Amino acid sequence: MRLRRMAALGAVVLGGWLAWTGTIPLPVPLPPTLPLPVPPPSTNIPIPRPPRLPEIRIPRPAPAITSPVQRILVEKSARRMTVFQRDGNPRVMPIALGFAPEGDKVQQGDGRTPEGIFTVDRLNDRSSFTLSLGLDYPRPEDRARARAEGVDPGGDIMIHGQPNQVDEGFKVRGDWTAGCIAVTNPEIRELFAHTPIGTEVEIRP
Repeated sequence: MRLRRMAALGAVVLGGWLAWTGTIPLPVPLPPTLPLPVPPPSTNIPIPRPPRLPEIRIPRPAPAITSPVQRILVEKSARRMTVFQRDGNPRVMPIALGFAPEGDKVQQGDGRTPEGIFTVDRLNDRSSFTLSLGLDYPRPEDRARARAEGVDPGGDIMIHGQPNQVDEGFKVRGDWTAGCIAVTNPEIRELFAHTPIGTEVEIRP
C-alpha cells in the first residue's frame, strides 16, 4: 500500500517536472469554429424584352400618275425614278441614263447624267424624242466649275421618251442617251400631262 502511494506521488512529481521543463508539449487550444456563411436563396430575375420596333410599310407604287407631280427623285445606280404626286402613292419608273453614267456631268459630250437638285424649266412637245421635260442644267455652280476647268458644261438635259425615229412601243435597251433620263413613251406622256414647270428633280448617284 505504501509502495503504491509512493509510486503515484513519484508519477505526479515526474509529470510536473516534465511539464515545467517543456519536454512534454502542452495541447494548443483550437480557434473557435465560426459558422460558414449561407448564400441567399437564388431568385430568377426576369430579363426585359427589347421594345418592339414599329412596322415600316412602303406604299405600293401607283400604276399611273393621276394628280399633279410635286417632286421627282432619280437614283442613277438603281436606274429608278420615283415620281411623287399630290394624291396617291408614288409612281416608280425604270430609266435609262447617259452612255457613261458613272459620276457627275462635267462637260459637253462626256455622256454623264448630272447629279444634284434641279427644276423642270420647260416642256417640249416638239422634241427629238416623244415629249420631254427640260431641266435647268447647267446651273450657276455647274458653269463656274466648267469655267475653272476650261471646258463647256453642256446643256439640254431632259427627261424624255424614246427617239422619234423608232416605232411606237419600241424601247432602246441599256444606257443610250447623251446624258438625259429616258423612259418609255407611255410614261413620258403621264409625266408631261401632270408635271408643272418648277417641279423639283433630285438626281442622286
